[in-house]
Amino acid sequence: MKLNEFPEDIRKYLVPEPSGTMFYRCLGCRGEFDIGRLLYTCPSCGGILMLYSQLAGETQTIRGAAWRKIFDYRKMLNFSPLKGIFRYYEFIAPVIPLESIVYLGEAHTPLVMANQSLEGLVGLPFYFKNEGLNPSLSFKDRGMACALSFLNYLAKKNDLKDLSTICASTGDTSASGALYSAYLTNLVKSAVLLPKGKVTAPQLSQPLGSGATVLEMPGVFDDCMRVVEELSEKYEVFLLNSKNSWRILGQESYSFEIAQDFDYQVADKVIVVPIGNAGNITAIMSGFLKALKADIISVLPKIIGVQSDHADPVYRYYSEDDPSRRKFEPVNVRASVAQAAMIGNPVSMPRVIAIVREYDQAAGQKRTFFVSVTEQEIMDAMIVANKNGHIACTHGGEAMAGFMKAIKAGLVSKGEIGVLDATAHILKFSSFQQMYLTDGFPPEFEVKPREEFRNAPITIELKGLRKTPGAGRRLQGKDLDRFTKEGVAEVAKALNLKKRNTRI
Repeated sequence: MKLNEFPEDIRKYLVPEPSGTMFYRCLGCRGEFDIGRLLYTCPSCGGILMLYSQLAGETQTIRGAAWRKIFDYRKMLNFSPLKGIFRYYEFIAPVIPLESIVYLGEAHTPLVMANQSLEGLVGLPFYFKNEGLNPSLSFKDRGMACALSFLNYLAKKNDLKDLSTICASTGDTSASGALYSAYLTNLVKSAVLLPKGKVTAPQLSQPLGSGATVLEMPGVFDDCMRVVEELSEKYEVFLLNSKNSWRILGQESYSFEIAQDFDYQVADKVIVVPIGNAGNITAIMSGFLKALKADIISVLPKIIGVQSDHADPVYRYYSEDDPSRRKFEPVNVRASVAQAAMIGNPVSMPRVIAIVREYDQAAGQKRTFFVSVTEQEIMDAMIVANKNGHIACTHGGEAMAGFMKAIKAGLVSKGEIGVLDATAHILKFSSFQQMYLTDGFPPEFEVKPREEFRNAPITIELKGLRKTPGAGRRLQGKDLDRFTKEGVAEVAKALNLKKRNTRI
């Protein structure tokens, strides 16, 4: 719809002007800092930062029903800057001018309901939120859209040139960061640092295709992260990992989408999130808290964080029921199919601790839970999901395995509905699916395929033919008739097909 076709009372709110203020706040010393500086940690105490905004003017008085109306009408607006994460502009980054927003088609990914067979296997109804349908095929695009939009705005405001971005990655962050940097090709050059041999071939091809400089080094993600953290503190380079608070802001859009897609009724929803660097679960909780405070939703949904037992420092921290006795300790990770979650020392752990406390307090009861699953459970769940019509990645499998574990543990009950975060596209992890189907996993993964799930191509051999087709060798006449007849017979035999009933 065009702007002049909307009701007059809502029209002035649909295309917002930059307003209000934004600032960094340290989770440690509570110091506040202007966003005019690129900060990743607190200049005073070195603590982790989060971004906060204060709305100005008439927007300060808008409450629940009015916000819902604005978002629902904005959904019909044909205006690119407000099509993605910035549909919820006032709650993401209301200081960024609309002309600085980078939109590549991210966000508003579909909720796909599990069929009855899969629901029966899992135990309760649920949806996959298919984040693999973002432009770079993962949820990271939400954060990158915000981070690169801010960088674009900052560059224009201060007449900056020849900027550089960098990230450490196990695949998804590098693909997303390189893609969004490439869109600003005359302004930004992109570099990514990967743990050598720990990224799938499809994921490695993505930043290379976007023109990024790809650097591989020994170790795992945590080792790469230490290097880029140090680089971002000492050199003029824009960090794109979730230590960058602008990344977290963009990912908060996930929560607003879920609320809107369920007509803002989320009391019975259970949001299941795989945990890697802990930025995404932080963003999701933060987004729902913002929605609650603005009366956009009336009740906070339940949150379940999931980790593989090959990399589960967050789960271990919360496995201690007594908050006074909890102590965070990094872990040494082992080989995992959930590669993006293969992180032993999450950067956003201080954010998680702070926001879990705030989330449960705002809910008036415990609404955050954490479970650990095995690599076998992850792969079994992924294969089962995909055999039932989904395109779940390994992390989607992790979410489904975690949902099943939570149901068995009594953390989820009848009447509740799961919303499972399938963070990336299955094609990024096709090598793991292939290893499962053909029993090809190395021992360190601790994964063996269930016999009924094995699958491999069947070769159709046509031994009785004098000639067979090939590239540049097309059959004709009787040779083509023989090939077709023999092919039909062998395929029917392989599939155990019955002859067509002439009465049908």
